[in-house]
Amino acid sequence: MGTFVKISIVSILVAYLAFKWTAPRFDPESLKGARVLVTGASTGIGEQMAYHYARFGAQIVITARREKVLQQVTEKCLSLGAQKALYIAADMASESDPDKVVDFALEKLGGLDYLVLNHIGPTPFAMWEGDMEHTRWLMKVNFFSYIQMAWRALPSLEQSKGSLVVVSSLLAKMTNPFTLPYSSTKFALNGFFGSLHHELAMKKSNVSISICTLGLIDTESAMDKVRGVTKIPAYPATEAALNIIIAGATRQLDLYYPWFTQVVPIMKELFPWATNYVIQNYSYNYNP
Repeated sequence: MGTFVKISIVSILVAYLAFKWTAPRFDPESLKGARVLVTGASTGIGEQMAYHYARFGAQIVITARREKVLQQVTEKCLSLGAQKALYIAADMASESDPDKVVDFALEKLGGLDYLVLNHIGPTPFAMWEGDMEHTRWLMKVNFFSYIQMAWRALPSLEQSKGSLVVVSSLLAKMTNPFTLPYSSTKFALNGFFGSLHHELAMKKSNVSISICTLGLIDTESAMDKVRGVTKIPAYPATEAALNIIIAGATRQLDLYYPWFTQVVPIMKELFPWATNYVIQNYSYNYNP
C-alpha cells in the first residue's frame, strides 16, 4: 500500500474520530413536548421516526398519502407516549398540499420546532429509458415539495430556534446505475439545502439544517426493488430513524448513516477508476 493511500486512510479515520468525540451530546429530554412534523411517515424510516419521537414525548404531526395507515401510526404513537399525534393525508406532487400540511401542523401544534422532510415518490430500480414525464413528476415530489415546505415553515422555525431535517442519500454524493431520476432529485436536495445553510448562517438565523446521508436501508419498499439485484448490505430503518432524530436535536449539519457513507465518496474522489469499476462490475447483478 502506497504512502499516499496510508496517509489518506489514517487522515479519514482521525477526522471521523475527532468529529465523533466533539459532537454535541444528545439529551432525550430536549424532545419532550417538541413540536414535530414528519413527512413520509406511513411506512419505513418516517414511520420509525414517528415512533421514536413518540417515545421521547414529542407532539407529532405526520403526513403521507394513505389516510388509513396514517391513522394506525398515530394511534401507535399515542400508545408509545406522544403528547399529541395527528395526521393529514397529502399528495406531495400537488401544488397546494405541501403548504396545506405545514399550515395544518402550525395550527394544531401552535408552531414547529422540527420539520423533518423524508417523503419520496415511487420510482423503478432499473435502467433509465427516457421517461421524462416520470422524471419531472419525481422532481416535484422529491425536491420541489421539500423547498416549498421548508420556506413555509421557516418563520415558525426561526421563532422557536428550530431545526430543518432533510433526509437524503448516498446517491446524492456519488453516481450509481439504475437510479437516475431518484439520484437527480437527491443531488438537487443537497445542493439547495447546503446552499441554504450558508445563507441562513450569513443572516445569523436561529434555524439549523441537518442533511442526512443514508445508505441502503431495509425498508419494505427498498428491499422489494433491490432484492437479488444488488450486493450492497441494508441497514435497519429504526436505527437510521434514531440517528436522524439525534442529528436534528443536536443541530448537526451532516449525518452519515451507516458510517461508511462518509468514506465512500472520499474514496471515489481519490480513486475514481477503481470505484467506478467496483460499481459497474461487482455491486450489482446485471446481464445486458
